[in-house]
Amino acid sequence: MCGIAGLFLKNRSLEPELGNLTAGMLAVLTDRGPDSAGFAIYGEGTPGFTKLTLRVPQNFDFDVLAASIDAPVTIHDDHAVIVIQAAREAEIRGWLALNLPEIAIVASGVRMELFKGVGLPAEVSTRFGLSGMSGSHAILHTRMATESAVTTQGAHPFSTGPDQCLVHNGSLSNHNDIRRRLIRENITFETQNDTEVAAGYLSWKLRSGARLDEALSSALDVLDGFYTFVVGTETGFAVLRDPVACKPAVMAETDDYVAFGSEYRALVDLPGISHAHLFEPEPAKVYFWERPA
Repeated sequence: MCGIAGLFLKNRSLEPELGNLTAGMLAVLTDRGPDSAGFAIYGEGTPGFTKLTLRVPQNFDFDVLAASIDAPVTIHDDHAVIVIQAAREAEIRGWLALNLPEIAIVASGVRMELFKGVGLPAEVSTRFGLSGMSGSHAILHTRMATESAVTTQGAHPFSTGPDQCLVHNGSLSNHNDIRRRLIRENITFETQNDTEVAAGYLSWKLRSGARLDEALSSALDVLDGFYTFVVGTETGFAVLRDPVACKPAVMAETDDYVAFGSEYRALVDLPGISHAHLFEPEPAKVYFWERPA
């Protein structure tokens, strides 16, 4: 079943409230996905630097990591964010793979940080400190695993490219074939989850120079199944439903923000919601918002 949500702020004065607002949205969707949850948040970034979000095993010594890579480490429970010069990314990835293979690289990007874990959504967001985070937009997911094990690795969002992530409610029927095609295009995957394939397809299109809305439009011809996608990039936020659009979805737009939820109740505590333009996104139509970096 799963629950998905997203919030894109047009009004920069609301950015300090992004984490608090989205933590509430995530908790409301608990009964749509009580076994695990995750979120990607787009905060401040520095040109020429890359953030790597890492997931570590229990009782990991973060001091060893900080000393070894000579970079600041911000700890969020069993995740950590390191900020490195973009030119060092390949070097750091190689060093981690060789010396600390138990560390998983969850995501990378100039602005994006990505966190996910097993447990009730409110517990997951509390563990990672979502309510205290700030930024321009965030993508959220609560998972009810129906076709695979309940694991942190299988939780959403999935990121297969810099500053790009995707959450999904539904099921793809041709994901194994698409995965094989994308592997030949040097897209790598960590799980067998169909959502990661959708993320990988968008990464491939974005890598080739397509805009996010263009990549999603082409996905309608390639990805078969029933689905709702909410997608984030460094500067953009998008929503797409399949041509049948059987999965629930509602959106709200004001002068200050655009919000998405699997159910309206995920939106009811947003500021100004009583005056928002509420609508159900149409089937097979890309909804896309973007602002300058």
